[in-house]
Amino acid sequence: MSIVLEKLARIRAGHQIRYMDIFAGCGGISLGFLTAGFLPVAFVEIDERAAASHGANFATRSIGMHTERHYAARDIILEDPLSIFSDLGIRGAVEDQVDVLVGGPPCQAFARVGRAKLREQAHRREEETADCAFLVDGRVNLWQRYVEYVRATKPIALLMENVPDILNHGQINVAELVARSLSDEGYEVRYTLLNASWYGTPQTRERMILIGFHRETQLTPLFPAPTHHVVLPRGYEGTKSTARKIVIRHGSDHHRYIADPDAGLPSVTTAREALADLPPIYALDLFQKGQLRRGVKDPREVCTYTSPEPTTAWSRLMRHWDDFRTTDHTTGHVIRFLPRDYKIFAELGNGWQYPEIWQHVENKISAWLKDRSERGLSTDHRNADVRDFIESWRIPYDKNKFPNKWWVLEAEKPVRTLLAHLGKDSYSHIHYDPIQARTISVREAARLQGFPDGFQFCGSMNPAFKQIGNAVPPLFAYALAVAMRSTMGIPVTDDIRVRLLGLEQSLIQTTEGLA
Repeated sequence: MSIVLEKLARIRAGHQIRYMDIFAGCGGISLGFLTAGFLPVAFVEIDERAAASHGANFATRSIGMHTERHYAARDIILEDPLSIFSDLGIRGAVEDQVDVLVGGPPCQAFARVGRAKLREQAHRREEETADCAFLVDGRVNLWQRYVEYVRATKPIALLMENVPDILNHGQINVAELVARSLSDEGYEVRYTLLNASWYGTPQTRERMILIGFHRETQLTPLFPAPTHHVVLPRGYEGTKSTARKIVIRHGSDHHRYIADPDAGLPSVTTAREALADLPPIYALDLFQKGQLRRGVKDPREVCTYTSPEPTTAWSRLMRHWDDFRTTDHTTGHVIRFLPRDYKIFAELGNGWQYPEIWQHVENKISAWLKDRSERGLSTDHRNADVRDFIESWRIPYDKNKFPNKWWVLEAEKPVRTLLAHLGKDSYSHIHYDPIQARTISVREAARLQGFPDGFQFCGSMNPAFKQIGNAVPPLFAYALAVAMRSTMGIPVTDDIRVRLLGLEQSLIQTTEGLA
């Protein structure tokens, strides 16, 4: 019997499903798989703060992963499974240690930022190496390390996550290249675009998901069917159409389409439901009283809930998540110090975007100058009062170049994708309540991403925001993990979505994909 079939027989006999998480971040995928009953063996993450967060949350919740070596930051280029297992004291053949390999290579290189330059580089490289434009950027090249880890560990199954633009990087469908490489390694592979909001997460985060099973298992990769209904914002259909064109142009035996969920499903979690029970932070009022100051904010800072018991299904999930349950308080409800902008936030409406916010501020400045003129006062920009007023309000970014820089959450809808850029500023997610007049807190970002309230983030506020924005939503990862268990004939017996979200068991299904 081959090593793959031996591992499958072992887990079907009742042993735990062991997984290895590479490009692990702070642990979004890990949390989903751990909650679904998988056992973590090892993880690889190069960022020291993210690795520390991974250790802080999983060290006491995972068998055999209590030593500091398990949570050391590691460079996947410099290490391989053999060196990692040796360092961790894991004995035996490398190919016998991992049942499922999961991970998402860094996605910045596949994102739309700088796409014109990347495309130019790609076409130039195509002249040198046919169909190998993906080698231009070292971050793109990391998918090859993923394949090498698959080759070394010979897992029963595998999962890869990435941004939709991996289907069109410099006119190259990198997901197809990954799928073909994994097929050469003996895996039956499928990939598609899924949206985290389809599975309950209060965020319209669309991602490419690739699942594979070794052909010796004779198992066909299946995706979780949507469990929630959501009307996606404009632009998502354009992404899908572009993806379809790329896939058709290059040809694919691996791509599958999942139908959008219909209105017969429960509605997706809204921003208001997601942030329930977290205390309000009246930023403008606190700032004017001198109680909000510049300085390092600690994500471990404690805050008390506004209700002794959860008031929404999402709050119940966040407060009662298995092994991350909280009592009367959580942590990390800290915000940025933005003295110029609190007063602006107080005047914004739900769903406002940067161009209309910019125009609102310019109209306010114009009205103020007109009033001064009518009262016979100077409107000369060299006047100290005029200069100070304009500087205290004017937003110094071009409305045409930065249309998405500012955005106000809509209370009754899921939010837009949280990005790693949260670590630099949080203007992409301004709180929907103008009375609070602020951007979201670290804990609110964690709630919107789906990290339970007992999950801790290491480092200061900015690294915590970055870790959250980089992560895979844990509930989304959980849905994928449950689908993979079902494919292997080992379904979960106590689904957290049924117990804590109130989801009907009949909604939890898998599907190969619909054309």
